Amino acid sequence: MKKIIKGSSVYIVFLIGTVVAFLFFFAGNKIEIYTSSDSYCMSCHVHTSADMSWKQSVHHYNPSGVVIHCVDCHLPPKGEGYWPAKIKHGAKDVYGKYFKDPGELDWEDKSKIENAVNFTYEASCIKCHQNLFSKDLSKDGEDAHLHYQQEQDKMHCINCHIDVGHYDENRKHAKNLGFALIPSEKNLKKYKEATKVNKFENFTEQLPETSISFEMIAVKGGEFEMGSPDEKNDSFNKVQIENFWIGKTEVSWNEFLAFFRATESEGRKEAENSLVNLKVDAISGPTPPWGAPDQGWGKDKRPAITMSHHAAEVYCKWLSQITGKKYRLPTEAEWEYACRGGTKGDYFFNGEPDDFGKKGFIGSFFGNENTLIDSFVIYVNNSHNKTLEPIAIKGNPLGIKHMLGNVSEFCSNISDDGTEHIIRGGSFNDKAEDVRCASKEYTKTTQWMVTDPQMPKSIWWYSDCNHVGFRVVCETEQDEQK
Repeated sequence: MKKIIKGSSVYIVFLIGTVVAFLFFFAGNKIEIYTSSDSYCMSCHVHTSADMSWKQSVHHYNPSGVVIHCVDCHLPPKGEGYWPAKIKHGAKDVYGKYFKDPGELDWEDKSKIENAVNFTYEASCIKCHQNLFSKDLSKDGEDAHLHYQQEQDKMHCINCHIDVGHYDENRKHAKNLGFALIPSEKNLKKYKEATKVNKFENFTEQLPETSISFEMIAVKGGEFEMGSPDEKNDSFNKVQIENFWIGKTEVSWNEFLAFFRATESEGRKEAENSLVNLKVDAISGPTPPWGAPDQGWGKDKRPAITMSHHAAEVYCKWLSQITGKKYRLPTEAEWEYACRGGTKGDYFFNGEPDDFGKKGFIGSFFGNENTLIDSFVIYVNNSHNKTLEPIAIKGNPLGIKHMLGNVSEFCSNISDDGTEHIIRGGSFNDKAEDVRCASKEYTKTTQWMVTDPQMPKSIWWYSDCNHVGFRVVCETEQDEQK
C-alpha cells in the first residue's frame, strides 16, 4: 500500500512539475512576444521622435509593405546573445522611463554613429541583408559594399545606413550633386572687385562677382612665449611674429561654397594637380562630396567643415587669385599669437581648465561656474554636439571669434614625421582642457576616410571628420617681398 502511495506521489509531483514548466514556458513565451512588440517598445521609450522617424524610414514605409520591427535591429538574432541584450537594454529603458527626465537627455549625442553602434547589431543587419550585391544595386552601391567587405573590421553597416531604420532628411550617403545649390542672389548686391587695402588695419574682404564678404583682423607682430608647461608636455618657446591679417571667424560655408561653385571638378585627374595651376580659370576645385558635409546642421555663416587640408590650401590659392592678395593657412605660431591676443594664460580670459567642466561627485550637486568660458568658447558643455555661428560668442582681445572651440583649425605646419598636419584650438566636441590656447592635435587622414567608398578616395573631403575647419591669413606686402 505504501509503495502505491509513494508511486502516486512521484507521479503527482511529476505531473505538477510538468504543468508548472509548461505554464512557465508558455507565460515566458507570451511575455517575450509582448515585450518584443513595437507598441511595447514605444510605450517604454522616452525618445519621443523614435516612433515617427521609424515610420518614415524604409524599414516601415516602402513599396514592398514589409515592416522591420524594433527588435529586428536593436537586438541580435536569437542564438547570438539575444537574451542578455534584451535584458540589458530592457533594464536601461525601464530605468530611463521612471528615473530620468527625457528633456535632459542629449538625443543628438546618442544618435551619433559611435554611440548608435552600441544598440544596433550588425549581426541583425547581415541576417536580413545576406546578399550585398543584389541585382538592382547601383555602381556606387557596388563600390560601397566592396569597400565594406575590405574594411569590415573597421566599419559597421550604420556607418552608411544609419538613416535606414530612423529617417533623417539631413543624412545622405551618396554623391551629393546638389550640395552647393543656393537660393537666387538676384536681389543681392554683388561686388565688382576685391577690397583695396592701403593701410595695415582691419578690413572687410569682398569676393568679386558674389554678394559674400568677410572681416579680416590686423594682428601687429611681436615676440611671445608659445606653448604652456603642463602635464601634456607643452613647453615655452619664444617666437618672433611679423604683421599679418587673420580672419575674424573661420571660413564659413558661404565663403567656401563660393569657391566650390567656381572651381568644382567633375573628375579626379585634373583636380590632383590643382595646387600647381596658376591661372584662376585653371584651378580645379573639389569634386562633389560624398554625403552631407554640413551634417544637416546648416550652412550660411556656420564654419565650413569636412573638407581636407588639401582643399583648404586650394581655397587659399583661389582666394589669393581672385582678390590679388596673398592668402594662406596660418602657421602654428601665427595661430597661437592671434589666439592669445597679448595674454599669457591657458585661455585669453581668466581661468584654468580645472575651473570649468565637471568636478566629479561633489560637482554634480553644486555644479560649476561655466558662465565665463561659455561666453567665449563653443565646447562640449555648451555646443549641443554641433557647430554654431559667430554670433553665439564674444571675441578675444583682438576681436577674433572662435579661436578656441567650435571647430579645430588647420595650420600650415606638418607633423615631425611629415605625414599629418597640425590643427589647433579644439572643437565643439572637446572638454575645457582641450580648448586651451596651447592645445595641439594632428590630422588623422586614414581614420577620417574610413567610410569613403570611392576608389580612389577623395582628396577633397573627409568622410569621418566633422570637427575641423580653417581660417585664413593674409600676408602684408613686407611678408610677400621675403
